[in-house]
Formats: sequence, C-alpha cells, structure tokens
Amino acid sequence: MKPELVLKPLVSELLRDVLAVPERLSAMMDALGSPLNIVVPEQISENVAEYRAVYGSHRLSGGIYFAHKANRSSALIRALAAGDCGVDVASLGELRHVLEAGFTGDRIMATGPKDAEFLWLAARVGAVVNADSREELARLASTVARFGLPPARVMIRLSAFESSGVPILSRPSRFGVHARELASVLDILDEHRAALRLLGVAYHLDTTGVEEKALALEGCLLAMHEALGRGLTPTAVDIGGGFGVNYLADRGEWERYTTELGTAVLGLRPPMTWQNHGYGLRAGAGTLRGTLGVYPAYREVVGPRYLDELLNHESARLGRSFATLLLENLYDLYIEPGRGLVDQCGLTLARVAEVRTTHSGDVLVRLMANSHDISAEDHAVLMDPVLLPERPGTPTGVYLAGNLCLEDDLITRRKVTLPRNPVPGDLLAFVNTAGYFMDFAADHALMQPIARTVAAYREAGGWSWCLDEQFWPVKGNRS
Repeated sequence: MKPELVLKPLVSELLRDVLAVPERLSAMMDALGSPLNIVVPEQISENVAEYRAVYGSHRLSGGIYFAHKANRSSALIRALAAGDCGVDVASLGELRHVLEAGFTGDRIMATGPKDAEFLWLAARVGAVVNADSREELARLASTVARFGLPPARVMIRLSAFESSGVPILSRPSRFGVHARELASVLDILDEHRAALRLLGVAYHLDTTGVEEKALALEGCLLAMHEALGRGLTPTAVDIGGGFGVNYLADRGEWERYTTELGTAVLGLRPPMTWQNHGYGLRAGAGTLRGTLGVYPAYREVVGPRYLDELLNHESARLGRSFATLLLENLYDLYIEPGRGLVDQCGLTLARVAEVRTTHSGDVLVRLMANSHDISAEDHAVLMDPVLLPERPGTPTGVYLAGNLCLEDDLITRRKVTLPRNPVPGDLLAFVNTAGYFMDFAADHALMQPIARTVAAYREAGGWSWCLDEQFWPVKGNRS
C-alpha cells in the first residue's frame, strides 16, 4: 500500500490539546483501562452557539434539541442543561437520565418508539411528544385523561412526502405518518382537544440530500396551513437532524483513497482492505460494479453551514426561501442534531496489545478494544487513528483488530497507514468518536470490559479530568 494513501482525521484545537501529553493519557489508561473515552463538554457548548448563530442570521426563533442517542455521556448532557439547548430522548432511560442531569420537561422532546411508561413520564413532566402514528396519539390522549394531566404538547412526524413537477424520491421510513394521512391525524387531535395540544409538525430523514429535505420541509409548511384551517394553533416546524459532520482534514486524500479503492477491487493494484473488501464495490467482467457504501467522510458543507444552506433553499411550490417562509408565518424552527452537535466533542483511546505478521505478510495490530467500542467502521466512516507517542519511523500499513474471539472483529477492514510501526503499549487515538462511534454499540461481549468515560475541562492551571459521571457544569473556567 502506498504511504500517501492516508485519511488524516480533522482534529479540533481542543482535542489537540487533550492529545498533547501522551504520558498523561497513558497514566489515565493505566488507572481506568483500555479502551477509554474522553469527552470535552466545552466543545458541545461551542457547537450549540454555532447553530444558534444560524438562527440569528435568519432572525428565526425556536429550539435546538440534542439527539441523546448519539452519546450516553452525563457530562455532555449536563453541559447542555446549563445552557439554552433542549434534548431529544428516545427511551425511558434517556428521559430519566436528562431529568437527573437538570433538564426540565419544557426543554425535552420525546421521540421514537414509546411504551406506556415512557409515554406517561413524558406527559407527566410536560415534555413535547413527537408522535409517529394515530395510535400513539390516541394512547397519549387516554393517558392524559386517565391521570388528570395537563394537555400534552405534541408534534406530528410526517413522512413519504410527494413532489410536484420533477419527481423527487422521498426515502421510505417506518417512522412517521404518511403525508396523505394527515387529515385523519387532525381528526384525532380535533377529537381530543382537551388532552392534546398541537405544537407543530415534524420530519426526520436519514439522508444527506438537501433536495429531499427541502421537499419534506415544504410538505410540513403545507401541513401547518391545513392544521390552521382546522382551527388548530400549531406554531413550530421540526426538521430533525442529519446535518452531517466532516471527519477528514484533506479533500485530496479522500478522493485519492476512494479512487484507488476501486482500482484495488478490480485487481489492478494490491488490495487495500481485508480480503479485498470493497465497501459495496465489486468487480464483474473487468468492470467496477455496485455503489461505494460509505459515509462521505470529507464534506465541506456540514453542521450549521448545512442548516444555513437548507434555510436559503427556495421552495419549489411556495416560491420563497424556507427561512423567509418560516419568518413570514412566525413559525418557530426546531432541529434535532445528534452527531452534528457532538462534532469534535470526544475521542476514544485504545492500547496496542500485540503486533504480528500474518502468513500472507499483512501486519495485524490487536488492540485492547473491539469494534463495538470503536464503531466508526460499522457506521461506514473511514478515517485514520492518531498513533501516540509520536516518534520517528517509516510509514507502515496495518490492519487493526479487536479483542473478541470473532473473525469479523476488525476495527478497520481497510489497511491503515501509521507513521511508524506500532509496538505493544502504544496508544491509538480515534478522534471525533462522540457521535455514535463511542458507546452506541458498546457491550460486554465475551465479558470484555467496555470503555470508561472521562470528562476533560480547562481550569486556570490547564486541563483537569474527572470521571464522566462526576462532571457538573460548575467545574472549570466556563462555570
């Protein structure tokens, strides 16, 4: 493998500071074990401010709700509770967690599948219930009436929007009410006016396409008009998340790597991946077939810039930008970023346990961690780790394997070029893992320990650390 085929991660100034003293990181791992997660609460507060700036530039009001499922950290949630950000919870456990962290019900959005207990507690504390079906609305109305609770604020999540003119394919989803069924949902709200108060309509699409999201936002604005015509008083449109993250430092590296991957799959260069895995690409009769199924790890328009682009987009049917349409109607804008709000908020450390050469000549590096602890590969995000400590050496291509007795426990299916040959005891830092890659899939498979999480924060004398569950916003300079 050519040494230049690297995918250097984008590393923020705060994370660079955290990585600057490898000896301190190694001592922390001696005490707390490998793998080890580190989160930086200060960064999430800065990220919220950047999204808020987009609101300000368009003179819009509304709520930012962090999608809690992206990360379990108490420190990050408590940092948000200290500010003006809300939180989106998708389970009873998440709801209990954010209440303990200091959130009040008026700053909580309840989404996802809801059992009776989750629905009751959400209604009891006054959270907004983002409903996916008529049945859920009926159950919520029954719960409110049975326990004599105040009317529940509800959002109606819509899906399967249809375009006029040139067809735009709306991605199918098992969540949300089909846009054609809006009338029947409004009937339920009309029937249960004493128990349910319509706050607005919502969508959440698993796509990076602006056109598809624009179609959904347009559909929501039309749905708001229909609800107003029925005598209801909605005031907000929730456009979910999916604003994206840029994981890599260099566009050229990404373009060279993906080009060479296709060449390798065709057999025109040595394999770049374990058993020539193609990430969706395959060779057929000398032709490259299939589709590269990976996250676009280098993206220039992500996060707040992506939100700004969507708001500047012009509605095909309504003839004005979405920002203008929201402002003209005095609608609040709600968003639910997950990975976009924890961008650069954390990293995962793993210690090198073994370095060996396989019978085929590949260098295999086994880490004291596994693919559940560091799941970027499972989420189809390709980026290199940082090898610590830094020492002179010759770039070396290696495969990173986990500590499970499973053939498919590969932390990277791609050969990773490290700046030197690693040795047992070295550390690998996987940066920007706070969005889904840090603990979303972590479990105790084969009774291996899962990562402890540490919060890093700045004080007058430099950086300080504490266990994640011991962090409170009163710590550090920003209290």
